[in-house]
Amino acid sequence: MNRVADAGVVEIELPLRDEVIARLEMGEMCHLSGVIYTARDAAHKRMVEALEMQEALPFDVRGEVIYYVGPTPPKPGAVIGSAGPTTSGRMDVYTPRILEAGLKGMIGKAGRSRPVVDAIVKYGCVYFAAVGGTAALLSRSIKKVEMVAYEDLGTEAIRKLWVERFPAVVAIDCHGNNIFEEGFKKYAAE
Repeated sequence: MNRVADAGVVEIELPLRDEVIARLEMGEMCHLSGVIYTARDAAHKRMVEALEMQEALPFDVRGEVIYYVGPTPPKPGAVIGSAGPTTSGRMDVYTPRILEAGLKGMIGKAGRSRPVVDAIVKYGCVYFAAVGGTAALLSRSIKKVEMVAYEDLGTEAIRKLWVERFPAVVAIDCHGNNIFEEGFKKYAAE
């Protein structure tokens, strides 16, 4: 992890390491480079069912980041279509169990439930927010895509993405500092 002083952006090489997560602070702008995986609610449901049946997951989640996205098909010559974040709350019922299995980061939009925030703290994880409405811009950071599992789910299948300088903000750090709660508090005080 390198801090770029002039731009104020934290450059992060993936997979996530505990020492990197421990230094991240709510509100920091980051660029993620390396591998991330896609999964939405249908894929999360299947992964949790697999964990409950003590079956192997389609990929080793330990240290990895899941991006809550259902990318559109690519245009000719493109690697991927639009790839904007979906609302993270849809995954909240499944997230604590997947964090327990070793997942270290998530990327989505909007706030998270109290059980998810508690699990982020308990398992030493981080939740990044990507800006909704910037799907075409975000897709430019994705350099390669590979199907991993659950192809029958279409856009909700699990894919492996190779990203370079994918922009995201630390929305909830491993200490439970929550940009959404802080924003509401600030708004209510004004």
